[in-house]
Amino acid sequence: MSGSSAMTRPPRWLMGLEAPRATVELAAFAACSPAAVLAPRGDGHGVLVLPGFMAADSTTRALRLLLRGLGYDARGWGLGRNLGPTAAVLDGMGALVRDAHTSTGRAVSLVGISLGGVYARELARRSPVRVRQVITLACPFRLPPRYSGPHLSNASRLYRALGPLHDAAWRGTPSARPLPVPSTSIYTRSDGIVPWRSCLGDEGPTSENVEVPGSHCGIGHNPLVVRVVADRLAQPEGSWAPYRRRDTRCSR
Repeated sequence: MSGSSAMTRPPRWLMGLEAPRATVELAAFAACSPAAVLAPRGDGHGVLVLPGFMAADSTTRALRLLLRGLGYDARGWGLGRNLGPTAAVLDGMGALVRDAHTSTGRAVSLVGISLGGVYARELARRSPVRVRQVITLACPFRLPPRYSGPHLSNASRLYRALGPLHDAAWRGTPSARPLPVPSTSIYTRSDGIVPWRSCLGDEGPTSENVEVPGSHCGIGHNPLVVRVVADRLAQPEGSWAPYRRRDTRCSR
């Protein structure tokens, strides 16, 4: 895929359905939670969950609680609301990765939602020794520099309005270049906020795209997404393999 020519902003009607769809996904997550006992157990390594644009740790709490129940040292970012790449956010995230790596003695998995996924990819580039893998959810890392053009994303206008708060050193350029660690991009074609094609990476020996039905705002607690995340995290360190699609119902 090349450039933004193949991308168009999701229609307004689809964006308008984000809230009700996210609510349905949260209800489905609650209904499917008992089935988490069927998910593969974790090995105790650290998992840092980064929230999306304008979101905070409260939006990732359900996912983190489930991951902790599976045996992971799942952590929020503790940096408040994600207003974009402020100096405090950029410095804070680097410290979080270092602390998780030091306290567990193992490489850390990064799970980033939307803009949080852009951060996760950049963290992996800067500290590949400390990062085990990157899992992004509805992350538009193929958008052009600075999320330019409100025609590309239904969040662009607000992101640009908050630009004065962003660190000047941050280029704001989501990059689709292959990462030095394994990566999984989970996306949905019915995304109402960003073009779904902007979430697609080049697939290779240690990179993949996994499609799920769902919304942008509810992707962090979509039970189908959680199933993929749990599967990816459970892989033994150093032996990554592409996701093998299974029956996607929440019970057997």
